[in-house]
Amino acid sequence: MHMQLLNNDRVIIYDFTYFGKSNLSLTQGKCVPKESKFGEILAWTRFSTDCSAHSAEYNVLSNSVRALLVQTDVWCSSGSLIADGTLVQTGGYNEGERRVRIFKPCNNGSCDWLEIKNGLAARRWYATDHILPDGRQIIIGGRGQFNYEFYPKDVAPNLYGFPFLQQTYDARIENNLYPFVHLNVDGNLFIFANNQSILFDYANNKVVKTYPIMPGGEPRNYPSTGSSVLLPLKNLQAASCEAEVMVCGGAPTGSYVQARYKGNFLGALDTCGRIKITDPNPQWIMERMPLARVMGDMKLLPNGNVLIINGAAAGTAGWTLGRNPVLNPVLYRPNNSIGSRFETQSASVRPRMYHSSAIVLRDGRVLVGGSNPNQFYNFTGVLFPSDLSLEAFNPSYLDTSVSILRPKIALARSIANLVYAQRFVVRFLVTGTLAQNMVTVTMLSPAFTTHSFSMNQRLLVLGGDNVKYVRKSMYEVEVIAPSSKNVAPSGYYMLFIVHQEIPSEGIWVRLQ
Repeated sequence: MHMQLLNNDRVIIYDFTYFGKSNLSLTQGKCVPKESKFGEILAWTRFSTDCSAHSAEYNVLSNSVRALLVQTDVWCSSGSLIADGTLVQTGGYNEGERRVRIFKPCNNGSCDWLEIKNGLAARRWYATDHILPDGRQIIIGGRGQFNYEFYPKDVAPNLYGFPFLQQTYDARIENNLYPFVHLNVDGNLFIFANNQSILFDYANNKVVKTYPIMPGGEPRNYPSTGSSVLLPLKNLQAASCEAEVMVCGGAPTGSYVQARYKGNFLGALDTCGRIKITDPNPQWIMERMPLARVMGDMKLLPNGNVLIINGAAAGTAGWTLGRNPVLNPVLYRPNNSIGSRFETQSASVRPRMYHSSAIVLRDGRVLVGGSNPNQFYNFTGVLFPSDLSLEAFNPSYLDTSVSILRPKIALARSIANLVYAQRFVVRFLVTGTLAQNMVTVTMLSPAFTTHSFSMNQRLLVLGGDNVKYVRKSMYEVEVIAPSSKNVAPSGYYMLFIVHQEIPSEGIWVRLQ
């Protein structure tokens, strides 16, 4: 249900603690605390102590899994990485609704979740987190919450009204949960909920700009569950740096009611909208995907393209409410002309439906995991069995046919720590023929992903015009680190050399 890549190449994975016993046992002597009741949604009792894990640390390099103990319910929660690489995870359900959970990376297998009781001012269930330029994270909305707060706490009571969420709320089905939030290059937040969007000055609790309603007026947030990305940021040193947001897929108006109460599964949306949020008079530009999709994940790849993966062609998010798995990922090339941007990829054999997730790894693969539209773990006798597996999607840039064009970064240690606006040189190897005018350096943030939205996802294009020959097969390029925390909040990023749209394996750098 939730995944976060850490800067030691571990992936923290966690799930609903009330699904039932998982297939991964906690270490001897550890168990999830027994609860007397669950709540009004499923209304069932946990009668026995659960000594199975509902959180895990996946080690990408060793392909191994370590059980973690999450003590309170993390169902439909949220999170962000802070500047030192620590995962700060917020909210959930029942006894977990106001928890803050801390996971600090380690390499010796000793780290686990630390939970802070009443760390939040309000219950946060289906909320969205985002890291701010000052290092705090903002937690926005959630079921029944038309407000936001900060972590660490700002001032008592640390709760601020947010009428925009009330205005976009549909009492029958909500359709504005897990709002899409992106940090704009001016330090304000672009926030999209239902079918509307604003530019928000969180420091002064003020709407700076109201954008046009997305054409068609269809809902895009949970449970209609489309997805959104901030497209790659370029010209990072210029005052005219532009930011553009893309929103894709979802379910048409009425889908949730039709699916849940009438057993009628409406076809998903096949439209995407792009809007340049820095324009004085921004307008949506609409495009059509080759495959309609609800519950799809949009992932920024290191080369600046967008992968759309997972999800269904009919129905909506929610227990057993999706139909017709979309097995083919789609690649979107944002720099191509309209009509030539989408490219359908090879299919997977596993449906990835409600409660699945996807993240980009440092080696360029896309890690895909989960899928459980059932109210408990149910592995047989249902339309879409619970799937606890992980698999990797390999974009075409990992094909062996282009391996001689794939760059390899050298001298990585010299650029492990960067400061803003720093000039630095990256040395790299290419065994094939180098196209000097087709080299770029990019930085990708490790995003927190749940329910088809990757929080804090951003790709920074640093440039690549100054490529110099060093010796046989070795080259170097000078670039400049991002100029401000508005463009790139402090923290860990994966840095890549990209040659002819083929990225190197990334290296971890810390920007501060």
